[in-house]
Amino acid sequence: MWRILTEENVKLSEYLTALTNTQSIEELWDMHTRKMATYGFDRLLYGFTRYRSGNSLGDPEDYVVLSNHDPEYTDVFMGQGLYFHAPMVRWVLENEGACSWNIIPKMSDSGALSESERKVIAFNQSKKVLAGYSISFRSISPRTKGAIALTARPDMPQDEVDAMWARHGDDILVINNVAHLKIMTLPYSGPGRQLTKRQREALEWVGDGKTTQDIALLMGLTSATVEKHLRLARESLNVETTAQAVLKAALQNQMFVMEV
Repeated sequence: MWRILTEENVKLSEYLTALTNTQSIEELWDMHTRKMATYGFDRLLYGFTRYRSGNSLGDPEDYVVLSNHDPEYTDVFMGQGLYFHAPMVRWVLENEGACSWNIIPKMSDSGALSESERKVIAFNQSKKVLAGYSISFRSISPRTKGAIALTARPDMPQDEVDAMWARHGDDILVINNVAHLKIMTLPYSGPGRQLTKRQREALEWVGDGKTTQDIALLMGLTSATVEKHLRLARESLNVETTAQAVLKAALQNQMFVMEV
């Protein structure tokens, strides 16, 4: 059945079009946080990894992490690894789709929470992270995982959030899915892992199958200088070989970047 075209639907379509046309993660995140705030979600925490293996999510420095929470919250929740014991993170790793945080009291009442998970809940409560929804995005491979936690304003109880979701949940889910898919196409590097223009250019030529001598001629440098750029690129990306650096830079959309 065709969806009835309303002013609200037109506005959503225009917003999604603008979202897909963003050119940087910063621009997208600014749009997304402001949009989610209109539904009452004033604090967001997005995470994505391409390096999941078994029970490991890979090196935290390789995560794509976006948040507008206060640093007092993220420095502990993410910086001290509290997230790994969060009950909703457990749900995210085992499921796909959207889930209300109303399951947390149910998990507690049934004795399904560990002591570590209870400590995370107590920390969240101390920081007014009380009600919300979590979205676990469909993975494109066994090694990837993405999710977002939508935290409601402190004055919104969970039953009010659930009522709002009943009205707008489908739209919210679509918006977040589009944002997630767009984020995966945009350049991102973790702290201290941003390639310089020269490092990126050298890796791009390696990706094109050029030898060090070829790259030296193309870049107007000596072979030793090209080797230095490749070594620094490997160090920045925390890999051992240039082939790994090319792959990792490509996965992070750091190669063949259009200058804006």
